[in-house]
Amino acid sequence: PLLCWAVVFADIGTSVYYTPGILFGQVGNRAPLFVAMTLVVFVMLTRKYAEVAIRYPEGGGVVTVGAHAANAFVGLVGGLLILVDYFLTSALSALSGFIYLSVVFPTLGGGTVLLTVAALLLLGGLNLLGARADARVTAVVATLALVSQIAVVIAVLTHFGVAVAVGAVKKVAHGPPLGPIALVTGFAGAFLAFSGLESISQLAPAMRPPQRRTAPRAMLLVVITIMATSPLLTLWSTTLLDVKNRDPNQFISLLGGVSAGPWLQTEVAATAALLLIFASNTAIIGCYHVFVALSRMRFLPQPIQRRNRLWNTPHVAIAAATIVPVGIVVLANGNVSLLGDMYAFGLLGAFSVTSVCLDIVRWRERSHRDVGRRRATGPSRIRTSLPGFVLGIVTSVLVVLAWVTNLFAKPLATLFGGSVTLVGLAVAGLTYSMQRRRGLPAVVPLIHRLDHVPHRREGHPSVLVLLDESTVAETEAIVGMALADADQQELVLIYIGEASVEGRRGSLLEIVDPYLADGPAQDVFRVVAGLIGRRARQHHRHCIYLSRDDHTAAVHEVVDTLQPVLVLVLGGHGRLLDGLPSSGREERVRDGVRITSWAVATSTE
Repeated sequence: PLLCWAVVFADIGTSVYYTPGILFGQVGNRAPLFVAMTLVVFVMLTRKYAEVAIRYPEGGGVVTVGAHAANAFVGLVGGLLILVDYFLTSALSALSGFIYLSVVFPTLGGGTVLLTVAALLLLGGLNLLGARADARVTAVVATLALVSQIAVVIAVLTHFGVAVAVGAVKKVAHGPPLGPIALVTGFAGAFLAFSGLESISQLAPAMRPPQRRTAPRAMLLVVITIMATSPLLTLWSTTLLDVKNRDPNQFISLLGGVSAGPWLQTEVAATAALLLIFASNTAIIGCYHVFVALSRMRFLPQPIQRRNRLWNTPHVAIAAATIVPVGIVVLANGNVSLLGDMYAFGLLGAFSVTSVCLDIVRWRERSHRDVGRRRATGPSRIRTSLPGFVLGIVTSVLVVLAWVTNLFAKPLATLFGGSVTLVGLAVAGLTYSMQRRRGLPAVVPLIHRLDHVPHRREGHPSVLVLLDESTVAETEAIVGMALADADQQELVLIYIGEASVEGRRGSLLEIVDPYLADGPAQDVFRVVAGLIGRRARQHHRHCIYLSRDDHTAAVHEVVDTLQPVLVLVLGGHGRLLDGLPSSGREERVRDGVRITSWAVATSTE
């Protein structure tokens, strides 16, 4: 949990270094009010993001939850939104890092844009060479930054006194009354203070299992540290500082200098610069992993996955993740406020897609109730109480409200983010068309795992089909027989892959999904999709991909968990059913293909 906190705090904890100045330029002394309003929604969101990390231990965050809740297209849109977020994080964090570093070395002030570009290219080069980000090093940097931020809080309380520090709240109320539009606009804009929250869901493959325990503890640490620093530093930096002739992009460092002298000002600037550069690198890492995942989903061209022979790194994806932020910094000419405005589209868009899609998953699970005794199917099986479900809906409404507000309040962000998203959709459409024209596989949907299947509904026993790397004719035969046998019953089709990833931990922000790398399984499920129709989920047709070394044990686990009334398997693999309770076994033939039909005995039988 501590290392997960470090990576998330290295992203979200950097926001306090530039957000107060950006918000002050937009809403003046009201900045702390809007940060406090958004803080409430942030706390609500942390619970949902921890749940995403638990449900989807393969990682992917918004990409995975979007594809699971709706379809692969929603996963694509979520992926494009998070890419926009990563692009701006890389650019804004690196730029802000050198602005703070100019406090220590004033001569750097005139060359921040050039230095930022050089730093981004250097970070891209290091990733190209295979330099791995170490969460333990990140933890050291994040801890130093946290200690510095807390030191500023203590210094303010000591220098100004508790009465003055608390009395700063009154200054927030000064000014004309705020109407509904001003409140909503300020609330939406203040989400910039909590950018980086999505990192926790991307860390799932690297977490110490079980994620059910690690993710909530990590998010609790994030909430505690953010609540202890961000609101207070925003309040005091925008109310107690004499902002005349002061750089708003150095507010926290300047606050430390006013409260404790040059030593704290310099120390805060140095740790801020270091943490911001780390956040920029983390964004580049997350960005190229999303590029690779979308390419594996067949939404982006396959060359994006290519790895160089020297360092075995995806050089095309890394180049794209580096060049775009460089272009953003150059075009923005080092304008932090401009980059902050542009941030809104991807950040809130990713928040919205993740939150709404998780509500869909929760709703689908609540609509299916257990029948009799059923074994839980892994760490990602989660029960959501009715109050928790309602709270999740409220969270989604507030986040979507903020996103829609920013679409109109920040047209530049909408123009930039919308353009990137549309370009991504165009590339995905072109890639799809080219694959179809050349006879290559089309876009691949993400497949449910065993623990994603809803509970069996009362009165609707299931028919189970075990698939393997078979010919198209064999797949069509067994699925056709299953459709005829299932009639109105639920139909579950499972492909058991060869390579097990159990116990494997991914590298930082890596998406570890064996299905995306299993071409034969994808080919089989394309045939299945054509046979069962596009509205499979509405008709209770579930496709699952499992990755196991021991196929026989996997089959027994599936049958024990799903409790089907009938199991179908190609005749050559009937031995996988040996040992299962049976009320009848039959060898059948369809279209020249031999199929074993195994009637599973119930407990009463």
